Amino acid sequence: MEQKEKQFHLSWFFTWFLDNKAITVFLVTLLLGLNIFILSKISFLFIPVIDFLSVVMLPVILSGLLFYLLNPLVDFMEKHKINRVLAISIIFVIIAILLIVGLAVAIPNLQRQVVIFAQNVPSYLEDADKVIDDLVTKRLPDDFRPQLEQVLAQFSTQATAWASNISSKAVNWVSALISGTSQVIVALIIMPFMLFYLLRDGKGLRNYITQFLPNKLREPVGKVLSEVNQQLANYVRGQITVAVIVAIMFIIFFKIIGLRYGVVLGITAGFLNLVPYLGSFLAMIPALVLGLIAGPIMLLKVIVVFIVEQTIEGRFVSPLILGSQLNIHPITILFVLLTSGSMFGIWGVLLGIPIYASAKVVISAIFDWYTEVSGLYEQPKEESDRE
Repeated sequence: MEQKEKQFHLSWFFTWFLDNKAITVFLVTLLLGLNIFILSKISFLFIPVIDFLSVVMLPVILSGLLFYLLNPLVDFMEKHKINRVLAISIIFVIIAILLIVGLAVAIPNLQRQVVIFAQNVPSYLEDADKVIDDLVTKRLPDDFRPQLEQVLAQFSTQATAWASNISSKAVNWVSALISGTSQVIVALIIMPFMLFYLLRDGKGLRNYITQFLPNKLREPVGKVLSEVNQQLANYVRGQITVAVIVAIMFIIFFKIIGLRYGVVLGITAGFLNLVPYLGSFLAMIPALVLGLIAGPIMLLKVIVVFIVEQTIEGRFVSPLILGSQLNIHPITILFVLLTSGSMFGIWGVLLGIPIYASAKVVISAIFDWYTEVSGLYEQPKEESDRE
C-alpha cells in the first residue's frame, strides 16, 4: 500500500499537474466546460428522455414530497408495534377523509371568492382609472402631465395589442391547459401507488443501490446517500411546514384587517412561499394591488401585515423549523434560484435548491476522498510539529 502511494506521489503527472492547485482547478474547469459543450451539441438525443421525464416528473416529485412528510409518522407507528403496511393504510384513509372534508368546506368558499372577484374586476379597473386620472389632473405639477399622459397612451396601445395577441393565442393556451390538466390527473392517479411503495420499501433503497457497487465503495456511497436523503428530508419538511404556517398567518391577518379574498390570497402566499426568499415578495403583489384599489388606508394595512408576517417568519418560524440545516448562504440560494429558473422554468425554481444541496453533499464527499488520496492538502511536517 505504501509503495503504491509512493509511486503515485512520484509520478510525473502528479509532479507536473496534480501538485499544482491552480492547474488542477483549471483542468477540472476545462473538463466541465468540454462536457457542457459536447452535451449542447448532442442535446437532440435527449429529447425522448426529456419527454419521458416531463410525464414522470410530477408524480415522482409529489410522491417524494409526501414520502418525506409521512415517513416519520409511519416509522413512529411501526415502533409502536403496528405493521408497516397497516400503518400506511391507516394514514392513507385518514388523508382521504381529511381531503374530502377539507375540499367540501374550502371549495365553496374559494369558488365564491373567485366568482365575486371576477364580477368586481370591471369596478376595480374603473377605480384604478379614477386613481390614475386623479393623479394626473389634480396632484401632479403641470410640467409632468404631458409626459405621463403620453406614457399612459403608449401603455394603453401596448395593452390593446397584448389583448389581441392573447385572443389569437387563446386556442393554443386552451389546448396546452387541457394537456397539462390531463398530466395532472394521470399524476394524481399514479402518485398514491408510488407513495405506497416508497413508504413500504424506502428503507431498503440505499442497500438496493449500493449492492451493485464494489465492496470498497458500498460504505462511503451509502454514507453519501444517507446524507443526501437527510438534506432532502430537512428541506422538504421544513419548507412545507413554513409554507403552511405562512398561509395560516396571512389568512388570519387579512381577515383581521378586512381585506377581501383573504383566503385565496393566504393560500396563494403559502404556495409561493415554497420558493425561498422570492416567494414572499411575489405573494405581496396581488395583495398590494387589491389594497391600493380599496384605498390608501387598506394599502397601509396590507403593508403592515407583510412587515409583521416577515418579522414573525424571519425571526421565529424559519429559524426554529429550518435553522441552518442546509448550511447554504442566502446569496447562493438567490443565485441558484435565478439560474435554475431561467434555465428550467418553474421546475428549476422548485427543485433548484434541493438539487444544489444534494450535489453539494456529493461533491464534498468526492473532494474529501481526493484530499485523502492525493495528499495535496496535508500540512507540512514542520507546521504539524510546531502545533
